[in-house]
Amino acid sequence: MFFFEAIPLYNAIVWLVVLGILIGLNEFVRSSKLVSISMFMVLPVILTSIWLMRGGNEITSWFTWVKVYSALAGSLIYMVIRFTDYHKRHKWYIVLVPAILAINILEAAVRELQVGLAGFNGLVDGMYYISGGWNYANAAAGILSMLLICGWVGIYGTTGKRKDMVWPDQTIMYIIAYAVWNISYVYSCAPGNAFYSGVALNIAPIIPALFWAKGTWMQNRAHTLSFWMMWVMTFPYFFATGSAFNVSVSYNAAANWTLALISLALNAGLAIWQVYRIVKYRFNPLKDEIWTDSKNTRTIHIGN
Repeated sequence: MFFFEAIPLYNAIVWLVVLGILIGLNEFVRSSKLVSISMFMVLPVILTSIWLMRGGNEITSWFTWVKVYSALAGSLIYMVIRFTDYHKRHKWYIVLVPAILAINILEAAVRELQVGLAGFNGLVDGMYYISGGWNYANAAAGILSMLLICGWVGIYGTTGKRKDMVWPDQTIMYIIAYAVWNISYVYSCAPGNAFYSGVALNIAPIIPALFWAKGTWMQNRAHTLSFWMMWVMTFPYFFATGSAFNVSVSYNAAANWTLALISLALNAGLAIWQVYRIVKYRFNPLKDEIWTDSKNTRTIHIGN
């Protein structure tokens, strides 16, 4: 295959199971405050003791430790908006939401540049890498994705049966551009598990945000990433290279280029459109919602 080596039927089934579990767990934590506390506060404390007692390995590196706790930090910060009015009384708190997203994108862009500059073409720290110009193209797409973050002043917590953090200005256009960028990043910079942590992990938060929980993508992304990273830390070899569940990327330069160029084109196109709207309607990106008149944004406001 073009992007991946052969994908046996059982691997495709496992992929669907992973996708379904991630979506299901996200719905589970959306159901109540108690469940959210249990999954994002109690469970990580229990698992941390297990991780510390077990010691390190080549998969749960320092980066994995940072990633699991940064994802959990996002989930906890969003819980404050979901279940309290703290963000209403302290307006600065909302800025933490775009800040977390921007920092995570920047970290990935820097890593992309590092891989490109290193000129990898072989086994590095237990994982096979190939470096190329696609790393620079996708790093540029990542920087654009970071600069395109807008409308955080409109973030709020819903008051319905399910308590969600909603970000109306985070449009479908941005979500898709981000997802393609992130898939391209994982494909190039963490290729050992791109089939699951690249594709499935990016699709899982998008599905509810598109169909039944509009405006919740950022929240869903933190939730699903938290669950995924806790799984990786607890069962590090389950999907790793050599496992029966692993699907290897093709290590085809054309595949890397294809993903990176699509990523760059999507983010560049959205950047042009967003700048056009800012200039035309004289928006202030630091104070205004840029897409308030879009059909998607109106639907979110009506639905909540």
